[in-house]
Parts: sequence; structure tokens; C-alpha cells
Amino acid sequence: MILPRTDTHCPYCALQCGMTLERAASGAWSVQARDFPTNKGGLCRKGWTAAHLLTHPDRLTTPLARARKDAPLRPVSWDTAIECIAERISSIQAQHGKNAIAVFGGGGLTNEKAYLLGKFARVVLGTANIDYNGRFCMSAAAVAGVRAFGIDRGLPFPLEDLPGAEAILITGGNPAETMPPLMQYFDAQRARGGKLIVSDPRRTATARFADLHLQLTPGTDATLARGLLHVAIRDRLIDHAFIAQRTTGWEAVRRGAAAYWPDRVERETGVPASQIVQAAHMLGEAATAIILSGRGTEQQSQGVQNALAFINLALALGHAGRKHCGWGCLTGQGNGQGGREHGLKSDQLPGYRRLDNTQHRAEIARIWDIDPDTLPPPGLHATAMIEALAEPGGIQALLLMGSNLLVSAPASRGLAERLDRLALFVACDHFLSESSKRADIVLPVTQWAEESGTMTNLEGRVIRRVQAAIPPEGVRSDIDILAGLAKRLGGARHIPANPEAAYDELRRASAGGIADYGGITLERIAAEDGVFWPSRDADAPDARRMFLSRFGHDDGRARFCAAKAGAASEMTDRQFPLYLSTGRVLAQYQTGAQTRHVPELAHAEPSVFVEIHPDTASLSGIIEGASALLTTERGSGVFRARLTRDIRRDTLFVPFHWGGEASVNRLTSDAIDPISKIPQYKLCAVRLEAAPLQRTTA
Repeated sequence: MILPRTDTHCPYCALQCGMTLERAASGAWSVQARDFPTNKGGLCRKGWTAAHLLTHPDRLTTPLARARKDAPLRPVSWDTAIECIAERISSIQAQHGKNAIAVFGGGGLTNEKAYLLGKFARVVLGTANIDYNGRFCMSAAAVAGVRAFGIDRGLPFPLEDLPGAEAILITGGNPAETMPPLMQYFDAQRARGGKLIVSDPRRTATARFADLHLQLTPGTDATLARGLLHVAIRDRLIDHAFIAQRTTGWEAVRRGAAAYWPDRVERETGVPASQIVQAAHMLGEAATAIILSGRGTEQQSQGVQNALAFINLALALGHAGRKHCGWGCLTGQGNGQGGREHGLKSDQLPGYRRLDNTQHRAEIARIWDIDPDTLPPPGLHATAMIEALAEPGGIQALLLMGSNLLVSAPASRGLAERLDRLALFVACDHFLSESSKRADIVLPVTQWAEESGTMTNLEGRVIRRVQAAIPPEGVRSDIDILAGLAKRLGGARHIPANPEAAYDELRRASAGGIADYGGITLERIAAEDGVFWPSRDADAPDARRMFLSRFGHDDGRARFCAAKAGAASEMTDRQFPLYLSTGRVLAQYQTGAQTRHVPELAHAEPSVFVEIHPDTASLSGIIEGASALLTTERGSGVFRARLTRDIRRDTLFVPFHWGGEASVNRLTSDAIDPISKIPQYKLCAVRLEAAPLQRTTA
């Protein structure tokens, strides 16, 4: 039953703030902040304005299809759309094989959708090729967590532990703009006398708030971490008892750190040696400390090694496996954590099981009532999937759900042409985004408040969004679509048609896995303000703090991970003498597919810009508000100049929330981390010039 006032959660980031949606007799929606454990009554401007999307006039309310590739999108019936998709999938697979169909999901999909999308791909379609945009965001930190701790849960501790840390280091993160309600925890930490350190090439709002800002050269994160470790060893800040009792692999890491004395690290990172020593002592002398990793550190071709270098520092100082201590990553997307736990990644099965593990395959096959030999092997990761689109012997059809690839994909120049050459491109969307505008068939889907489903926030807390609104006539949920397609493709028994049944099956499928939701019932979620995984049953111990007695590896010990220092895959030179980095701003979210439709947010940040240090701008004759031409090896783009002394002289910054000619990802690198396959969004070489007068743009 739909109530006029419903407690639910925000549709945006992984903080998953509690909010209350209320509908007036006039039909107008309003948002109130809710005193939920994560946001404690706070919301950012995106949360406050989220209800605007529910009645937006640009909402899609009927399926759209093209009569032929060069024809415009026209309304069609649901039966026609679903039947056409099913027939064309069958035809393409008959001609090109099962793996000619690819499925691409998103980190904003609920756990139920993520679970069913993975099952639909592997069981109904029989394709190996499924991945999601979380590969672009969270994969480096996930790999690092598994290697070091044996488990990947973004934060292995609750947010409530942050104020109790005497020192906190945020590497490559800017929560003051990306998740503002989180800043109250740092306020509380500093009120208790705690110290906050931020490493970032930009003096962001978070860096301005900090006690110490380490303004490093882009791509030198691991060098900085090793320099901090060198000082900690030299100045006897290491916790030898913790290392001996709870870790392995220390000697190799200790030897490697010997080469990173402060003066050398200053030359490579640009961070003064005195600040390196100061930061090492702030962390090492603290009784409790936490290191938080953001995308700035991870979205590089050395992303896994960067994360591991900071984990090594935390372990060496004994700041792990204790209350108010640990290393964790600030997950970005609303369900970036849950998506990678239940089968959206190309190599994973529900419960954080692996597709290349025979036992894991058998466990899931038993739940799904199929022969384990029919499960496909691991498929292409996201970037490889994009490269295979419309290629001979590659992917000929794409189902896109919860993602806007044309804006989010790295080095995206040429992607539109690949999408246009597909034999079939189907997009599920709320609005016509840059990607769905190019689809052969577009299916209108429900928004966050028009359906129920669970999400897993950055702490590993499973929460539930409760349906508050009736969707517009003609709109269906993603689960309805998967069930309808499965029925026409002969797999109706595999896809339950409602989120409650899907969640019940997900619990059974995850049981016994690393990410075990077996004991997390919907009733417990409501009664306990969310439940932390793993939870085998209702009597399982509270899992909000992992690793207090043992880490996730079989021997219970954490792993130091030594690695050779590697340079970023693309360095500056005479032709491209500056660094280009990308990121988010306060008033927009991800690809802007939602926030650009909210007038208040669009007014606050209406168009793309490039941040430039005034000294750098003057060398190119660029003034505030002028058009700046940015050129990389992938191409050029024109952006409005925003001059600020908060950025390094050798670095430019462009937010990635806009599409078309305003999309900075047309210029970003095609390099990926060799282990996690995360793209290198945060670093590429660029040339800056004043744009010709006739070129006005973004």
C-alpha cells in the first residue's frame, strides 16, 4: 500500500541517506531528512531536490523503437518492444553465438536487479559477457581489499568509528562535495582533537577543511604512501607486535620502503619533505587512525598498487583490525558495493563467489536448478566489452541497464559509432540520455521512489528503499522487463517477477559466500536500520566491525603486498606538458542523467568547465570565463576556463557530468590497471591553448 508519507533513502551516492518522501493533496512531492544512522538528519542539495525527478515532464512513459537504423525513435507497445527484442536476440545468437549478446549494468541498480541481471545474462541468455559501471569506479579498491584482507567490503567498519580516530588520512577523495553529510563525522573527529590529512592535487573543499593538505603530483600516490612508510620505519613508529601477530609479508615491504626517503619523495610527488614527515608522525603517533581511499587514488593504471601501498602503511602502523582503525574506500555509486557482490561483475557470482571456482559454480547452480557446466566462464571486463562492440566475432547486441556509457566510458570518442553499428542496442532508462538516444529500442523504467528494493551502502549496511510513489502509466520496472524477456526466451522459471521474491532468492544464493545475506531479512532491515553483512542467520554476531579478531584469509592474517613501483601509463612531455584529471562537483552526480534534469542543480552548475591555475592560464593567454582548448592524444575539446589557485600549476581539472562535446571522457586515457581493469580517468597528458574565437562550446 502506498502511503502519503514514506521513510526511504536517497537515490544518489553510497551514503544512502535516510529521507522521508511526502506527497501533498495537490500531488506535489517534498523531501524531509531522516535521522538515519548514516546521515543523522543531514542531506545534500541533491537529496533535497531528488523528488523533482518523479514528476519531470521529460520522463519516458512508453517504449520507443526504430523501424530501421536510420529512422527516428517512435512509440510502440510493450508487447511489440519485448517481442522484437526477444526475436532479435534469438536471431543474433543463432547467427553469432551466445556471447554475441552483452549486458551492461549500473551501480545504482538495487541488489535484486543486480542479482537478476547477472542471472538473466548467464542462465537465460547464456552469455559470458556481463559487467557494470562499477568496474570504472570501485574495482581497484576491491582487488586491493581482497589481496590484503581476504574480503572486499568498502568500509570494514561503520561510519560511527570515524570520530574516534585520532588521525584520518583521505587519499584522493573529496567527500565535502561528493557526499556532504559525511563531513559531520570529520567535524566530530576534529572536535575531539583529531587530525585530518588529505592528499589531492587540488585544494578541494575537503582539503581546505583538513589540518594538513598533501598536494601531490597526479600519479604519484604510491610513492607518497611509501615515503610515509619510510619515515614511520625510520622514526620508530611501526607497531612490531601487530605485524608479528596479525600479518604476513612485512619484510619485503620494509625493504622496498628503504628507497623512499623524504627528499626523493618530495622530488617525485611535489609534497615538501617536511609535510611527509609531519603526516607520518600524525598517523604513527595516533593511538587510532583510519585511511580512506577515493577515486583519485584508484582510477589510475596503477590503481591497485596505489591502494595496496596505503594499506601497507595502515598495517605497519597497527591501524587495522581495531575499533576506530582501518583502511577503507569511499564507495561512490549508490549500490556500487552490492552490485559487485551479487553477480554484475564479469567474473563473479552471488555472495562474492567466483565464476572460475568449481565449488562456487556448483553452489550457485544448485540454487538456480541448472547444470553447473552450463554456466559460462568469466567474460569480458567493461573496457574490453566496449572495444568488442560491433567488431567481427565480437559483440553484436547490447542490453544497457542503469548506465550512461557514452558519458561514463573512458576514451569514449568513437563509442557512439560503435553503438550505432550494433545489430541491436536496447536501453532501459528514465529519460533519454546520451546513450539511450542512440538505442534501437528504449524501455521506460521506474525510478527509485516508484519501486522497492535493497541497497548496500559504503559501510556494507544493507538497507531498503520503500516504494513511495505509483509509477506513471506505461512505465515498468527493470525486473518486470527481465521477467518478460525471460518468458519469451524460454526462461520464465529463472526470473521472479517481484523484488521480494528476488531478494528471498538472493539471500539463499548468497548463503555461505563471503557476502552472506542469509540472515538479513527485510524485517531485520526495517527493525535495525539496516544490517551489516556477512550475516549467516538472525543470530549471527554483529558484523559492523570486521577483522577485530581475524582477517578474511584462511590463516586469519592480513597480507602486506610488496610491488615494484610503476609510473603512470601516460606521462607529460613537450607536446602534452600538463596533467588532466577528472571528477565530480557538488551540484551534479555521475553522468548527470538525473541531476541535469533538476532546475536547482542545473542552475547551480549549468555547464562544464576546466579548472586552471592563474599562472598556467596566463602562459596561454587565457582569462577567467574564456574558452580553453584542451588536447590529448585522443582529441580536443573546448571548455570554459575557471581560474583558481587551489589547483597545481601542472594540473587541469574537468568534471565529467556532461555529454556530447562537453564530455571530458572523449579526451581521457584508454589505459587500464592490469589487475582490476579500472580505467585511468584521473591522469592523462594534455596541452592547453586559448581556443580560436570561432570555437565556442561547452
